[in-house]
Amino acid sequence: MSGPPEDPSTAESETPEPTLLKEPADGVPDVVATPAALKTTIDAFAAGVGPIAADAERASGFRYGQATYLVQFKRAGAGIALIDAAALPDLSGFHAAMGDAEYVFHAASQDLPGMKDLGIFPAAVFDTELAARLLGWPKVGLASVVERELGFTLAKEHSAQDWSVRPLPDSWLAYAALDVEILLELRKGLAAHLEAAGKTEWARQEFEAVRLAPPPGPRIDPWRRTSGTHTIRDPRGLAMVKSLWEDREHEAQRRDVTPGRVLRDAAIVAAARAKPTTLEALLDIPEWRTRGTKKAAPRWWPSIETALKLPDKALPARRAPTGDGPPPPRTWPDKRPEAAARLAEAKVALAELSEIHNVPLENLLQPDAARRACWEYRGGGVDWIASLLRSRSARPWQIELTALPLAEAFARAAAPDADQKPAD
Repeated sequence: MSGPPEDPSTAESETPEPTLLKEPADGVPDVVATPAALKTTIDAFAAGVGPIAADAERASGFRYGQATYLVQFKRAGAGIALIDAAALPDLSGFHAAMGDAEYVFHAASQDLPGMKDLGIFPAAVFDTELAARLLGWPKVGLASVVERELGFTLAKEHSAQDWSVRPLPDSWLAYAALDVEILLELRKGLAAHLEAAGKTEWARQEFEAVRLAPPPGPRIDPWRRTSGTHTIRDPRGLAMVKSLWEDREHEAQRRDVTPGRVLRDAAIVAAARAKPTTLEALLDIPEWRTRGTKKAAPRWWPSIETALKLPDKALPARRAPTGDGPPPPRTWPDKRPEAAARLAEAKVALAELSEIHNVPLENLLQPDAARRACWEYRGGGVDWIASLLRSRSARPWQIELTALPLAEAFARAAAPDADQKPAD
């Protein structure tokens, strides 16, 4: 006979606290930094079995670009390897020895570009972050997913360090090793959840899309992403942002320092807002009075002068070019009201699908593909929508779920107009 119902408050209080992982079970290995040590590592991993847990550390916020400075691997039978990618920038030998082994990442899109730069091109990928998204988990950071699935907590105090420094402190290396310590076990649990939810094939298609994704193309007018540029309304001020941004990029690349450490966005935008006509006037701007910025002001002044002297016809446009995509949706009611109506109905339909299948909207269908379908639709129903989504790299599972509901949404959006047409 069962006992009395359990008091929920008591049950909650008895839930064990997550276990804090401080270092891998087998300790933190020495960093692999010589060709001889790398060969030993390759041999060990080639003799191992099963998937390979993988992670990479960069120096974002410190160095220019996204170079990888440390890579971490773990495989059954081989243990953990921490490889100094600054000392060993060619890991193609590791790649060749692993054959068609699956690599397990958390947020693979962040690490794969750096891996490819090192000569590693996985034949298969499992992404634990993407898996958690497809399962509808509300928190998909590594620490949150590990805690939910395995009952461990991971300290994240070293996630934003300058991984280009040498030697790397022991505490950083322990943090780096932990990022792969639990990935294989995490992969096993998430794969079981995906299978139970009927989402294994969805995940396979998503993982393959990430693995094969080409590098992003160049941004249109990247200087417009300078924080605060939206407050600059006049072309002359925008020209000043552009000139200072481009000069800063060249200097940051030369010094291998992140641009914000060369000249702050706030200083660029403040100058563009004030449009000083002399160096003395520039130094009157509060954002240019800090010690480092004030000292460097003469070095940046020629960029400001260049912007001041540009002829009007050479000034940048007030609005950023939209590329080949549709204009911002806020303009649709005036430019193409029927597209605005389709977008409104599509949002409702996609939100319902997201809830039914417990998948975030952005993973259910790429927002750009959905907007383009709404903007460009001229008829053709499900077949046209499926073709458009396919051309925008939507996966088969996404098309299967969304094409018909979008066609029905577009029909609802057109219904009021259809009712007003005279009968034949």
